[in-house]
Amino acid sequence: MRKKDRTDAMFTLDDLARTIDQRAGASAEMSYTRSLLDKGPAHCARKFGEEAIELAIAAAALDESAVRAEAADVLYHLLVVLRARGVALSSVLDELDQRSRRSGHEEKASRAN
Repeated sequence: MRKKDRTDAMFTLDDLARTIDQRAGASAEMSYTRSLLDKGPAHCARKFGEEAIELAIAAAALDESAVRAEAADVLYHLLVVLRARGVALSSVLDELDQRSRRSGHEEKASRAN
């Protein structure tokens, strides 16, 4: 992924999901994404969890560059987990859209039931 200047369109999660989809079609020898997927959803989930912990540690340490790098890892591994489980990014975004129509307190209370 290259850094884009202000004249280019912003790189999006949709772009990342498409890249993951493309790399999932490659061999495990050529694609880290494929090698993760070949190990199954549980492995992908554990890897996501490791990255989330690393992000939390970086954020607590107030290390901006580490937060940026770990956040990128978290987003990547989240989308790999979604791919491994057959969940479309668009369905997650639809869920967020529905939740954002209510206050956070109302939305959280509705899930507690």
